[in-house]
Amino acid sequence: MTATSAQERAAGGLRHADRSARNGVAATNGRRVVGWLVALAVLVGVCILSLVVGAKDIPFATIWDALFSDAYPDERIILWDMRIPRTVLGVIAGAALGVAGALIMALTRNPLADAGILGVNSGAAFAVAIAVGFLGLGGIWTYIWFAFLGAVLATVAVYCLGSLGRGGATPIRLTLAGVALGAVLSGVTFGMTLLNPDAFDKMRFWTAGSIAGRGLDISAAVGVFIAIGLVLAAVIVNSLNAVALGDDLARSLGANITRTRIIGVIAITLLCGAVTAAAGPIMFLGLMVPHIARWLIGPDQRWILVYTVVLAPSIFLLSDILGRVVVRPGELQVGIISAMVGAPVLIAMVRREKASGL
Repeated sequence: MTATSAQERAAGGLRHADRSARNGVAATNGRRVVGWLVALAVLVGVCILSLVVGAKDIPFATIWDALFSDAYPDERIILWDMRIPRTVLGVIAGAALGVAGALIMALTRNPLADAGILGVNSGAAFAVAIAVGFLGLGGIWTYIWFAFLGAVLATVAVYCLGSLGRGGATPIRLTLAGVALGAVLSGVTFGMTLLNPDAFDKMRFWTAGSIAGRGLDISAAVGVFIAIGLVLAAVIVNSLNAVALGDDLARSLGANITRTRIIGVIAITLLCGAVTAAAGPIMFLGLMVPHIARWLIGPDQRWILVYTVVLAPSIFLLSDILGRVVVRPGELQVGIISAMVGAPVLIAMVRREKASGL
């Protein structure tokens, strides 16, 4: 065999391996697209279920007529005044919390991190409590800025506390600092509620986490900030895989770590602050969904965010629907249901060997 023929065979083998690799990636991405479309169809079904189920169930066959005609006036009022606004807010709030949780996990390289565990939600809730109780502010357009401020300050405080001592901001330290700060802020917020029951009568219901009684104006108010946060998340999505590998390796791959983290913190603040202002502090959703997405499609952060956008609203709305039926004719707030579901998931994450890294 001549040297030339050997080189040609080697080159042919490399081309074959390259084609096989490309075909494998294309097949994997094809399965991921199909899976995402299935998840999207599930979300549509859950949204329809959210319109049907409640204190008064509305038959599926009458929904269309109730929405666009006067054939069912009572059902029409229920749908347009209560369930449609509730479903819309559930979709955008769920997507925001899920994406925020995925961003926090990727940026901190902490698989046990979410906005609730790291104290972001508690910080936003505490700031809103100050605005309502001591400054007499009311309405989402006034206290949403306090929610943003509280989210930012809580994020900075957790990172500073977690960075103290040798070793810097490790995942365990950030988790412990977030849980500790969140517990303190939640306790102070609850204490203020007890001291001033008149001013905080509505606040007590809000701190449980609920999307009931919110009109479409609330969704419009927070939707702008959530949309900006999602766009910012999309801007840095290509850098998240590199950042999740560690700072040194990320720099060697050409990722701008500082830019990615700054944009990521802004996105997290917008997403968490807006949702907390509208629905109150919602725990564990941002922890559950990114892990579910990772189990389904692997560790690629780009696909995790894409899946999270549709999986998180489905789980959020399902929790809300469950809260409507478990204690009829009353209902449990969605924040309570998500905490009941999310706490066992957190325990499972801690016990899994793979929870030590992303």
